[in-house]
Amino acid sequence: MSIEAVNWAMDHAPMLRTPAGKPDTTARHVLQAMAEHANSKGKNCHPSVTRVQYRTGYDRRTVQRAWRRLEAEKLIEQDGMVQDRIRWKLAMDLRRPESDWEDLEREEGASREAAAERKRRSRAKHVTHLNDVTVTNAEAVTEADVTHSESVRHALEVRDVTHFKAGRHAPSAAVTTNQPPVEPPTTAMAGVGASTYGPQGLGPSAPIDDAGFVVTDSMRRWAAGVYPGLDIEHSTDQFVSHYRSIGVNRHSWPDAWQKWIREDAKRASQRQRPAGNVFQLPNGQPLTGTDATVAGWAALADSFDSEDSAS
Repeated sequence: MSIEAVNWAMDHAPMLRTPAGKPDTTARHVLQAMAEHANSKGKNCHPSVTRVQYRTGYDRRTVQRAWRRLEAEKLIEQDGMVQDRIRWKLAMDLRRPESDWEDLEREEGASREAAAERKRRSRAKHVTHLNDVTVTNAEAVTEADVTHSESVRHALEVRDVTHFKAGRHAPSAAVTTNQPPVEPPTTAMAGVGASTYGPQGLGPSAPIDDAGFVVTDSMRRWAAGVYPGLDIEHSTDQFVSHYRSIGVNRHSWPDAWQKWIREDAKRASQRQRPAGNVFQLPNGQPLTGTDATVAGWAALADSFDSEDSAS
């Protein structure tokens, strides 16, 4: 193998073109495989068709057609025979024009400019224009009876706070007039089977609230019949809270509820399942681990003794 021949075939040999004007990559690959069998002058190149097939992965007819195209463009020429194979000579004096590299650089630059333009257009779609921005008049927002930062005294009232132990009046403390009610606000969540679960007056409603989700009697009977030990009330509350918090819509809320009940029952059974080996004593005391294994073998031995005494 000659480095000079391989370098010529890789970089400096003229690029053949297909009838459509595209680079003839098949002929290029075959030429590179042939250069590995030539000397530094491009001579004494006589690889078999099988060898070129092995190097390139092409079939026999593809290799032969590539040879004919290379020969027609004067990149290779026949130089006798070696045994039953054609000996080729590579035309290493032919050079690829420098304009090929310049064309590739120009295409690369145009591709980068097109990508940058697409990126600028994509950003422009998400920019809010000045004409679309709503301007709010500051004077129209503040009402006449709203407290300003310069005068906050009337927003506070002074109350006498009586000390718990001494019964004496503590220093007057300023407390805001906007105090929370004594009783905490109640949510609109009702029991399972009641009306819809919409949070009335608690802010924007979630899709599950807009859909008016409700657990019907048939849904309740199904859950009680299939999973009698499951707390349907608690599972439904968790279901509604979950979808209300994430704000995701579902095509069928009853189907989503049934799936939730099934998964909740599965999790409950996994939590109740004892871990490891467990042996139950006659008095009801459970044994685990090594104690359970020993107790199991002892019980098996006692059963054998019982059978022997009965016989």
